[in-house]
Amino acid sequence: MYNIGIDVGGMSIKAGIVNNGEIISKLSKETDRQGGLDKLADDIIELITNILNKNNIDIKEINTIGIGFPGVVAKNGGVTCVNLGLKNALVVPKIKEKFSNTRVMVGNDANVAALAEYAYGSMKGYESGVMITLGTGIGGGVVINGKLITGANGIGAEIGHMMISSNYFDCNCGNNGCFETFCSATAIIKYARKLVEEGRKTIIIEKADNDVNNITAKMVFDSYKENDEVAIEVVSRFRKYLAMGLANIINFIDPEVISIGGGVSNASDIMLEGLSEQIKKHLPFDGAGIGEIVIAKFKNDAGILGASAL
Repeated sequence: MYNIGIDVGGMSIKAGIVNNGEIISKLSKETDRQGGLDKLADDIIELITNILNKNNIDIKEINTIGIGFPGVVAKNGGVTCVNLGLKNALVVPKIKEKFSNTRVMVGNDANVAALAEYAYGSMKGYESGVMITLGTGIGGGVVINGKLITGANGIGAEIGHMMISSNYFDCNCGNNGCFETFCSATAIIKYARKLVEEGRKTIIIEKADNDVNNITAKMVFDSYKENDEVAIEVVSRFRKYLAMGLANIINFIDPEVISIGGGVSNASDIMLEGLSEQIKKHLPFDGAGIGEIVIAKFKNDAGILGASAL
């Protein structure tokens, strides 16, 4: 039996047929963000139908269709995703209109990415693990004994919105001091821009063709490797608050492993340098051990693999 994983994103919907943790075929199409539930369901059904036909696989050979969404998934399966115009949308019944005899599951995209790493990747073999994705924002997922911990209302593991400290700008959620305002790619870019606009000399702006709007997190990390003072300050600030955030997770959950993914994890050599020692400074017990800190195995395929494992 095979599983199908669907990764619904703001730009594209990706589908994959998965067999024993391996994606054997993939298809994708552009996301219609204005079409609402009906169009989204039609597009998912179309992708599933096309990928089955492409591989000469009958729907009877599919054990589960799992779908990951960039939003809140309530206990009743209702999906709320502002960017896709969904509010408590019941996706599963729409999909089962076509595939009535197949198990269909839905989950949050960060949660399913964590499940992929737990089932097949960097957290495989551990009983408890936490994954954080450092991208435009910060997502997260907690898996204990093979089960995703999603909370009573489907909003558990919103790691990016832990309060870390006061900040000079508010989070998109309306609060101030959220983890993602310190340690996401967006946070890195904003702090680098701030220092440039204050008149600090840096090669970052040269890499950005003298336009602060072109600054990327990669430019900051590349400049750090060239011993640029501003880049060193930005990265040092990032690592300081990353250690605080991970210490909060450890104090609360004490997982065996923390897996870090997302675009910022591409700078893992810089990010992990001395990180464990910084984390331990924030723990309440002298000599307390911490779980392993690893880099996520899967990149763009995490959504498909994790959804297939729901």
